[in-house]
Amino acid sequence: MKKTFRRAQHKAFRRAQRKVAVFDIDGTIFRSSLLIELTEALIQVRIFKPKVKDIYVRAYKKWLERRGPYEEYIGAVVKAFEKNIKGVSADNFFKISEQVADFHKNRVYCYTRDLIKELKRKGYYILAISNSPLSTLKNFCKKLGFNKVYGRFYEINAAGKLTGETTHLDLISDKAKILLRAVEKEGLILRGSVGVGDTESDIRFLRLVEKPVCFNPNARLYQHAKKAGWKVVVERKDVIYEL
Repeated sequence: MKKTFRRAQHKAFRRAQRKVAVFDIDGTIFRSSLLIELTEALIQVRIFKPKVKDIYVRAYKKWLERRGPYEEYIGAVVKAFEKNIKGVSADNFFKISEQVADFHKNRVYCYTRDLIKELKRKGYYILAISNSPLSTLKNFCKKLGFNKVYGRFYEINAAGKLTGETTHLDLISDKAKILLRAVEKEGLILRGSVGVGDTESDIRFLRLVEKPVCFNPNARLYQHAKKAGWKVVVERKDVIYEL
């Protein structure tokens, strides 16, 4: 009886001491943006009207031709999505979200895919934090074996339609706050923790982890990483290298 109790205590202690690895998803694991792909799919099946694309097509062309920043493009997509999501059937939204995630599930970077596998073997608690819709995010992250996924959740009214409002916006807008919340709720530790991000919006949570990795970073994150002495990894075609 005493041995059984001690074993249970030991297992509980090990669970409480589990290290955490936190990943941004879009551009860090997924080689695109789940929100962009979801918006395109909603237009394709006519849940969004075709003219919705007019909101971001100019910013997309400028980015594609390297005459404008990606931030302008993704910002325009966010605007298009949030302006048109109100009144959409939640059932249809979840159905398309699952289809998008399934279609793109293998379109990932080798470095981060293999890093997740390595960390899981070492017993890490794998956490995803993203500003993409939670419905798409959870399905996409399922195959990769994430323990917990945080993303944007859209309010549903009594008629089963999306209201256009994002719940807990103050929390999802701050990845550092989410990480600290997960550490507290799941009994995790930041000692030995790993974090992977690709833009300056990830700096706040990368500061909290012991081993920050800036993967394919944009210019602002790269500049910060070099000053802070953080690891910078770039994957281009079939080559992975550190800067």
